[in-house]
Amino acid sequence: MNYIKLYENCRLCPHICGINRKNSAGRCGEINIPRVAWIGSHHGEEPPISGSNGSCTVFFSGCSLACIYCQNYQISSGKIGDETDIETLFNLVSHTLDAEGAHNVNFVSPDHFFPHIFMLAKLFRDKKPSLPLIYNTSGYQRLKMLKMAEPFSDIYLADYKYSESFLAGKYSSVPDYPAIAIEALSEMVLQKGFLDSFETKADIATKGVLVRHLILPGAVQNSVDALTTLFVEFGQNLPLSLMSQYHPVSALDPPMDRIITAEEFYEVYNHAMELGFKNLFVQFPEDNSPDFYKPDFREKMPFSI
Repeated sequence: MNYIKLYENCRLCPHICGINRKNSAGRCGEINIPRVAWIGSHHGEEPPISGSNGSCTVFFSGCSLACIYCQNYQISSGKIGDETDIETLFNLVSHTLDAEGAHNVNFVSPDHFFPHIFMLAKLFRDKKPSLPLIYNTSGYQRLKMLKMAEPFSDIYLADYKYSESFLAGKYSSVPDYPAIAIEALSEMVLQKGFLDSFETKADIATKGVLVRHLILPGAVQNSVDALTTLFVEFGQNLPLSLMSQYHPVSALDPPMDRIITAEEFYEVYNHAMELGFKNLFVQFPEDNSPDFYKPDFREKMPFSI
């Protein structure tokens, strides 16, 4: 299949903007040439992903969402990143894998460059067939593209950001997010099941789905309802990562101009425990390092660890 043709009349994400990205940038802000902001061994993912040697993480520029609080705003909307091609990208990723012993390849915000990622994934399938390939997504994905991604993916690290359409529209310009994300997560779980490390007790995951939820300031009910929805849809064995790392990255209106309070976090955390989620990662606010959650992609090493 000629995947590059998918950039014509672009329908890669639920926006279905229909733009010919050979000539113009789509809703994601990108044309049909992938731009990469950073490739390196990243130790900030959940333990079965980062392990001891890190996850070889590829941060793509651009994004199909427009979250006003994005910690990666420098690359999602700030145009930091260099254009590259498949051969160069394959060589750069391979070098990181060989030099640093990373456990997997982790594509961050991949959906608006799916055509190139499918081709890159095919190269890794041929050269390193046992290497886990991770799609690190916003949850706002189109079913047709997820079905196309199935042979080229092993693990989905997917957000479920909002249960409230109002907040999804206000903060990310996608009021249809809740329904689309649940539909997308259902497809991911159908394809890969739950993250296998919980069942195998292995240190490193090789397949499955892990859902992440970021608690936002002043939005406890959104989080409580999001966890309830995930529980109803997928049950208590769904691997879930509850994150408290929100930090304002620019001048935002209240309540988005502050971090979450301990009271907000524990109200959401206690709800997760009451629901009985068994496979839970928890990012307690007292353990957060503010600098780590403010990466600077102008630096050779954007992250503090």
